[in-house]
Amino acid sequence: MDFFFYPSSVALFGSFREGAIAREILRNIVEGGFEGKIIAVNPRGGTVEVAGKTFEVRDRLDEAVDLAIIAVPARFVPSLIDEIGPLIKGAVVISAGFSEVGNDELERELIEKAKKHKVRIIGPNCAGIFGVHARFFGSFEVRVKPGGLALISQSGAFGGAALAMGNEEGIGFSAFVSYGNAADLNESDFLEYFADDENTKAIALYVEGVRDGRRFLNALRYASRKKPVIVLKAGKSVSGAKAAASHTGSLAGSYEIYRAAFRQAGAIEVEEMEELFDAAKAFEMYPKAGRRVAVITNSGGPGVLATDRLEKLGLEMAGLSEKTVGELRSFLPPQCSVKNPIDLIADADYERYKRTIETVCKDENVDSLLVICVPPIFVPSREVARAILDANCNKPVIVNFMAGELVRDGVELLEKEGIKNFPTPERAARALHWLSLRS
Repeated sequence: MDFFFYPSSVALFGSFREGAIAREILRNIVEGGFEGKIIAVNPRGGTVEVAGKTFEVRDRLDEAVDLAIIAVPARFVPSLIDEIGPLIKGAVVISAGFSEVGNDELERELIEKAKKHKVRIIGPNCAGIFGVHARFFGSFEVRVKPGGLALISQSGAFGGAALAMGNEEGIGFSAFVSYGNAADLNESDFLEYFADDENTKAIALYVEGVRDGRRFLNALRYASRKKPVIVLKAGKSVSGAKAAASHTGSLAGSYEIYRAAFRQAGAIEVEEMEELFDAAKAFEMYPKAGRRVAVITNSGGPGVLATDRLEKLGLEMAGLSEKTVGELRSFLPPQCSVKNPIDLIADADYERYKRTIETVCKDENVDSLLVICVPPIFVPSREVARAILDANCNKPVIVNFMAGELVRDGVELLEKEGIKNFPTPERAARALHWLSLRS
């Protein structure tokens, strides 16, 4: 399926009037920096100008391309696929008005025409796709920066919101696919594809329901063996399942069955969007982490909150060795607690954080570290951030900088160096929990 996410040429079908979906997708592709061939097609012809480039609108496709993106009225889609089928490898059908509104026959006709020409279909009723590392933004959703997360979303609107939230959270993406009604390619196909995609480090899946449970379980198991798969399941309640069925024409099924399937396959299930991105942030930094955690903090309260949540999640507070305790006592002020959690007290500076992290990191009883910073106004958060970056530690370090504006400089420095911040002790603890599930 490389021709979807790494295409060398694309044809867009639809209206190119101001505000029309095809025009907005064309704008996204051009502004995103796609270097392949772009062809605009509409029977009326003419020209269209977007992002400083002018395209001649052809009245028909007359040369082979990797991919077609189709945003024409639903009733015209099957005949269009029949016409251009010999010239394309795949098509992304944005158009709605198929099985999701009970128009099953039209959807069947679409797939029959596609199969006739050996064309693969994403959609219909979808929001498009991104191949971020190919600088291909074949969707009307907000563009994202390159990274390691592939987002597979049954819902286009959820996908768009998730991309925007990912930008705010500093997530880098390898790809995005909104697959809508899944008339041809579905979540199982994309799980298998991204499991083998070298630019993808983790996979996030938003799913309402699947049609082929056995295939889905096999694909989920295959992908989970290769990299973290984070799943957010919608339609868990009876009413939610009914809503999911009317939304994308899928069978939502019993949540308990899905829950068991996720566990059996080794996928990581999250409950909400915030958790999905926290998990993605964790896996963008580290492939896994052990269960024994050392907490380093300059404030007792957040250290206690982190401890409570870690233990509730089934992680262990690491028992520090006598050697580690002795070394900590040798340089920390007597007011500091050298038990786990280690409290460096409010005036902890660069040197205190750095030496503590390095000392604790060497302890064989410690698998990972959770470093908390609630800086007083006289210790710049950037100083503590620099200590974390400079510390010689080869174990996973999850960071919780608290207090909004006070920590902004420190958080920006960390994120510039690839260290993500988790803004509460509980969210930082959950990040370590998800990493531990892969160890």
